[in-house]
Amino acid sequence: MLDAEVRELMQPFVLSDYQVQEVYSRFCLEVARGLKRSTHPQANVKCFPTYVQDLPTGDEMGKYLALDLGGTNFRVLLVSLKGHHDATVDSQIYAVPKDLMVGPGVDLFDHIAGCLAKFVEKHDMKTAYLPLGFTFSFPCVQLGLKEGILVRWTKGFDCAGVEGEDVGRMLHEAIQRRGDADIAVVAILNDTTGTLMSCAHRNADCRVGVIVGTGCNACYVEDVENVDLLRADFKKTKRSVIVNAEWGAFGEGGQLDFVRTEYDREVDEKSLNRSEQLFEKMTAGMYLGNLVRLVLLRALERKLIFKQSSRRPEFASVLQRNEEVFETRYISEIEDDSFPEFASTRKIVRNLFGLEKASVEDCQTLRYICECVAKRAATLVAIGVSGLVNRTSNRRVIVGMDGSVYRYHPKFDAYMRQTLQKLVKADKEWDIMLSEDGSGRGAALVAAVASKTK
Repeated sequence: MLDAEVRELMQPFVLSDYQVQEVYSRFCLEVARGLKRSTHPQANVKCFPTYVQDLPTGDEMGKYLALDLGGTNFRVLLVSLKGHHDATVDSQIYAVPKDLMVGPGVDLFDHIAGCLAKFVEKHDMKTAYLPLGFTFSFPCVQLGLKEGILVRWTKGFDCAGVEGEDVGRMLHEAIQRRGDADIAVVAILNDTTGTLMSCAHRNADCRVGVIVGTGCNACYVEDVENVDLLRADFKKTKRSVIVNAEWGAFGEGGQLDFVRTEYDREVDEKSLNRSEQLFEKMTAGMYLGNLVRLVLLRALERKLIFKQSSRRPEFASVLQRNEEVFETRYISEIEDDSFPEFASTRKIVRNLFGLEKASVEDCQTLRYICECVAKRAATLVAIGVSGLVNRTSNRRVIVGMDGSVYRYHPKFDAYMRQTLQKLVKADKEWDIMLSEDGSGRGAALVAAVASKTK
């Protein structure tokens, strides 16, 4: 049985129906403000147009490169599209050394171009012309399909000389400086757009793409009539365009203050980007483990967990040592564990604290803490998804999902569906599908569709 005091401790993470409805209304308002030129500067859900207007048909053919940069490592992929919704993928992962994440931007792009050249050589394609789709998962203003201006670094990056610059051009210049491969940067996109494209390649009804991984963001298909920010000279030949919501920044205008907890405030205070990306800080893998860590500290202080142990102060100092000590993946492992053995949970507790055998009660308390933090994240993500699904003009909408939190958490999908059922309009048919490598295959599909429309 769970202690009533533990439930009370976690109460701030449990969103009431009223709170869910209120966050939903505020989110929808922000999206509308982001789309409109007159209110866009004040909006925190920026709704940047991506200039991607064509969804894949499944008949695309040819070889395309994809580059996926969005975290502490990046991937290079060679995608061979074979028509009939079919594709084969060869890929390689390269590290971004810590010093390059905060060094000069030119060094970062030179490193990437060097890895691209190695990859192309390894696949005997040095002389081939290769169109490249560049998945760059940071907030960008797109000025066209292959021009993207970095608004700000997130996720631990802080390279000088890139904010305010066109990252497509910077990659192109780094490739030119080497001059040892015929690679053309034909499209720059966000991982959410890649997710939407890769799901649409398999299911034509996909209209929303969502990532819940290190970061959290979404995109969706909007009628061009509603998108004020498209360049004036942009030919609106098609009815719709993919919009990158950049919803991680939702709440920067105070919209989420009524549901944020003291733990959210502490995570924000100690982050690299204070008072920015507040919605992301409540939903994304980069922060969820840290939230659990802070709650655990409070639970130890109030003697609500490990009460039998005299080593509680020692456990607290382990948790205080560093913000990343409680990894987000532990949340998935603990929620996936079986009662009453709790083998994974006990192993995590043993590795963290050197406690030989945590009691069943302690394991249940820890699981409940993880569950409340994860369920709130899933509920918030589903609120955003509902807002986007309700904006699309299709009656049947598939939501493409990806990211480590969504993929590996055993109940994230189920938590999301509970909220979607409450908020999606009754006349819509909807479902969620797991993306197959959106940021890789999806980038190649954008490159293929871009090459086709040329």
